[in-house]
Amino acid sequence: MSADKPLPTRGSSHVPIIGRGAASNVVGRFEITHAEPQDDGWGILEEPLPALNTTVGIDTSRSIIARNSSPDIFFTQSINPYRGCEHGCVYCYARPAHAYLNLSPGLDFETKLFYKPNAMKLLREELAARNYRCSPIALGSNTDPYQPIEREYKVTRSILETLSECNHPATIVTKGAAIIERDLDLLADMAKRNLVGVMISVTTLDKELKRKLEPRAASPAGRLAIIRKLAEAGVPVGTLVAPVIPVLTDYEAEHILEAVAAAGAKTAGYVMLRLPHEVNPIFQEWLQTHEPLKAEHVMSRVRELRGGKDYDSAFGKRQKGEGAFAELFKQRFELACRKYGLNKEREWRLDTSQFKPPVLEGRQMSLL
Repeated sequence: MSADKPLPTRGSSHVPIIGRGAASNVVGRFEITHAEPQDDGWGILEEPLPALNTTVGIDTSRSIIARNSSPDIFFTQSINPYRGCEHGCVYCYARPAHAYLNLSPGLDFETKLFYKPNAMKLLREELAARNYRCSPIALGSNTDPYQPIEREYKVTRSILETLSECNHPATIVTKGAAIIERDLDLLADMAKRNLVGVMISVTTLDKELKRKLEPRAASPAGRLAIIRKLAEAGVPVGTLVAPVIPVLTDYEAEHILEAVAAAGAKTAGYVMLRLPHEVNPIFQEWLQTHEPLKAEHVMSRVRELRGGKDYDSAFGKRQKGEGAFAELFKQRFELACRKYGLNKEREWRLDTSQFKPPVLEGRQMSLL
């Protein structure tokens, strides 16, 4: 299946599961045993699988802000309100994090989710710390802050309310649409104080391909609509064409940029397909399930981007790739951005000077 040795899977049969991205439960890289399905002679492996329900548990993290020092990432602080993501994007680079929970980065990642009920309390405590230094906090750096369970649990909303109260800047990356629209009032108010910017991720404009790649994320039309609504509300909005999948979606780049610019996006960026750890066998299984005739061509291009390997994690290479294909795509992308008026200002300059630490219950403000 791969030039690199793939991880084993639990229950792999190249049969698509309706409403889910992964086709099986890849075994986490930290597990010392794994099971393989065996037919009992009654054809049970040919029977349709029962529906997979989503379960939500509690994340007992003791801190909320994660720090980042990677030189090819634009932010130094981030918050992930949830572990796992019901959007089920098969290529998601966050999938391997589920292995730390002794769960599979495959189907478990999109069906066994965790939320942080004490997110607001933890955030207030960290923002109030004497040694805290304000810099924009990124929401959605790992799993989507506006995935379906946010409608009920409202962890993202509570975080934004706290940041707004403290005049703390934030950036958001999401594939959501309907739920982020719920927060337009809050986002518009923060935007007036130059405290927020939103990037809507668009992988493809092909709704049928989207349905297989990102089964529970918003439709392409829904994402274009929320870009328009955010722009009309005065919220700085851009687009991440991410990931760019060679052979499957790279040809769409110009069409995506034209569409998002027409909807009101002002900035755009892209990330090439990344296949770290368990994402590699999960994605290749997806190719064999949904695009078997293109599978070898896709992986050949991926290896061309990654110096002959399935993945290269080196800073400066992991996001964009290298080689002739990577350079050609970069030129195409930059040309299209100029054509459609994107990236006239290269980055958001959110205001950190207004930050005021929260006053914690039981503490009085200093008189000095």
